[in-house]
Amino acid sequence: MTHFTIASFNVKNLIGPDQEYYEFQSYTPEEYAWKKDWLADQLLTMDADIVGFQEIFEEDALRDVVAEADSRGIAMNSAAIPDASKRYHRKAIFRKLAYTPYSGAELAFAPNIADAGPGKRRPGVAILSRHGFAEPPEVLQDLDDPLEIPFQPLRGLEGEAGSFTLQRLSRPILKARVAVGGEVITVFNCHLKSKLGEYIVPPGADFAREEVLTRYDPLGRAMGSLRAALRRMAEAWVLRREILKELNHGKPVMVLGDFNDGENAVSSEIISGEVPFKNYSWMLRHDAKDYGDRYSKEENVQITESVERVRLHSAEKLFVRKSNRDMVFTSAFGGVFESIDQIYMSRHFHPDYKRRIGEMEYFSVLNDHLTDGSHPEAPYNKLASDHGQIIAHMRIGTEAE
Repeated sequence: MTHFTIASFNVKNLIGPDQEYYEFQSYTPEEYAWKKDWLADQLLTMDADIVGFQEIFEEDALRDVVAEADSRGIAMNSAAIPDASKRYHRKAIFRKLAYTPYSGAELAFAPNIADAGPGKRRPGVAILSRHGFAEPPEVLQDLDDPLEIPFQPLRGLEGEAGSFTLQRLSRPILKARVAVGGEVITVFNCHLKSKLGEYIVPPGADFAREEVLTRYDPLGRAMGSLRAALRRMAEAWVLRREILKELNHGKPVMVLGDFNDGENAVSSEIISGEVPFKNYSWMLRHDAKDYGDRYSKEENVQITESVERVRLHSAEKLFVRKSNRDMVFTSAFGGVFESIDQIYMSRHFHPDYKRRIGEMEYFSVLNDHLTDGSHPEAPYNKLASDHGQIIAHMRIGTEAE
């Protein structure tokens, strides 16, 4: 039986000092030192074996944070963990307290293809793994074949209904295979398009008219939100396609990252897959010829298995199901506290699946630092992350083993 932890960590704009990442936004050396200090402390507390990071502008800055976490962890071990000369050094409580350095870990960084010069930077993602990688990680951002999403004319209308084309993801998806406890798990780390509106800058203009808040355009800004939502859902579909490739080959899958949507949003449901209907024997067949033409009991079993086989499950919801915790949140803005950072897993880890290879024992969220980001004066708003960190505590194998 093997235990491991897997986590998602949106670090909020990690880059070295004196570099303009977005227009007129950068860190002084003092601010960067503070940010590195805070991030290293969080990473030390998480102590996770596999970490998916979002909003990474520079690999060197992330390595800087990891090295700082290791330095602190090693010093903490020296102070808190008895050496071999003490009779009680093997006590389980001290093993629990020990921090495991990332000195032998592997780091995969996926820069953003759209990353440009100062003030026009775009963040990437990364995966840190103490178990290394079973094969070189893969990056998906530019689509070899653009995704064409046609719309069907409404009933009673004829002709073209238009389409939406996606050629590039707003941020890369990083796919890595990690060997743990005799199994190879496919891990996807993603950061889907945010809810920030997308506005079109007219030719010859310096900015879109919807950005001029002194001439507030509510309808135009609503259109910007629509564009962002459509892009986010299209990116979710691209991720779902990659997930299905793994599941159809029988591979266990874990998907983590900043979904920029809650579990019940359409984009999240695209990623996780459908929830099966209670009983398809009650449902009219797709080719029904009369009122009683419904699916058979055998077909009900077949359809249910087809849906369940490729469905993903939320670590947060699995934890809530087995605990007395009432609410988990990873984001706070405008008085809304919600979970937009997720860890999903295939049924290989579901406690009700008889052929599971393991399951989640516990789920942690570090969110005490979160303040309502709609208030500019809120503490930490620039330097700490504006996301909570989530950690799934997993077991490979069964108790009998």
